[in-house]
Amino acid sequence: MIDFSEALQDKIDIIVQNWIEAVRADEQIGTAKQLTYDSVRDSLPIVLQAIATMLSQSQGCDEIQTVIQESLDHGNVRAKQGYDAEEIAREYRLLRRVIFDAIEPELLEGSAAEVSRAYRLIDSALDEAIADCFKTYTQARFQELQELQNQLQLTNQELTRLLRASQDNLSHLAHELKTPLTSIIGYSELFLRQRNNSKLKDSAPNLAHIDKVLSNGRRLLRLINDTLEISRYDAGRIKLQLTTTNVRSAIGTVVEIIEPLAKAKNLEIAVECDPVLDQVITDYLRLQQIITNLASNAIRYTQGGTITIKTELLSDKNWSICITDTGIGIASEDCDRIFMPFFRADNSQGAYIPDSTGLGLAIVTRLVNLLQGKIELISEVGVGSSFTVIFPLELEGF
Repeated sequence: MIDFSEALQDKIDIIVQNWIEAVRADEQIGTAKQLTYDSVRDSLPIVLQAIATMLSQSQGCDEIQTVIQESLDHGNVRAKQGYDAEEIAREYRLLRRVIFDAIEPELLEGSAAEVSRAYRLIDSALDEAIADCFKTYTQARFQELQELQNQLQLTNQELTRLLRASQDNLSHLAHELKTPLTSIIGYSELFLRQRNNSKLKDSAPNLAHIDKVLSNGRRLLRLINDTLEISRYDAGRIKLQLTTTNVRSAIGTVVEIIEPLAKAKNLEIAVECDPVLDQVITDYLRLQQIITNLASNAIRYTQGGTITIKTELLSDKNWSICITDTGIGIASEDCDRIFMPFFRADNSQGAYIPDSTGLGLAIVTRLVNLLQGKIELISEVGVGSSFTVIFPLELEGF
């Protein structure tokens, strides 16, 4: 008699390793490429241990409960990590394949009855696992959707005031809002029609619809917040909080935030900081905001190569930060207009970014002015762009 329980038990580590490699190699599970080994693995060894025990002749209910509980927790984890429904479904399909590949030698030696029992128990455990995982994943997604709705309601009043106070860029804003709003309304109506259908509400396609609503909702909220940021600047409502700032530290924090975006496109981030700039008087958060917007923009429009962030002491009065990319570049006739709200440069190279609000550089320009600096741009189509911001070491009037 073949002991499939022992066979699976002995191969848990290799199954986990092979599964993680398969997940990271799958082009349709992009989220996993941004996570650490431990984050992708999550509670898989515990689930495999429970399945192995279930394969023994003395199995009990405890193992089933372990699979259920760990799968419920796994659904919450994957939701927080940003997985979409199709990525989770693919993970489980890969797990099923990896498990059976690992114990194939034992399966070939077992009797028909033994193999049938092993297949039945493993399939049942994995089916239960994915069902429970999707259950909590769906709950987490709907909770996020509710929170997003609450945030949109909170910003609605200020947005209404903004539109009543000024008609500038109203047509642009309406155009930008139309696409995500249409998607949100359409998919929300689909949820309402399917919410009483137990066979459909937790299916992978339906969960994918939830992801699309959330994606468009986040884009809408980001657009509103960026618009309000510009409005606050134009109304003179942004107040500087000047502190002694270590520029290298500020850049390091930004790099930690944007590094996953760069890694997802196999881009390198190079940082060159002048060590002298460790006692600069500036607004730490606004400086970070400028660097983040410029660096994120560089990543969006660069398909390969390096993003370089370099600081330099220019004189006893000024210092600079330069962010250079090896991206698509900007045509000379667009170099001035890209700092205008909602303007996007020519899309002839297919570089349009759906998630972009078209307000990032407009916000950067206003923040640079607030910090009494100036921004310069050198760019060549097909070669890349270099944004240099020059700041005073001491701000006048403070």
